[in-house]
Amino acid sequence: MASDGDPRVLLAMNIVLSTLFSTVVVWGLSYLDLAALTLENVAGLAIVIFAATYLVVLR
Repeated sequence: MASDGDPRVLLAMNIVLSTLFSTVVVWGLSYLDLAALTLENVAGLAIVIFAATYLVVLR
């Protein structure tokens, strides 16, 4: 009997990991001069990654 865990912990981990991943991706795009490393770009990509992960994994 496996436990699914506390959903609040899963959401918190999803937020943190999505933000870290989006920061790395935007930094890489900035390094290649394809996008600016701004808070808006990082936050926008983090929201997209968070939503996609939530829909695929948690639902």
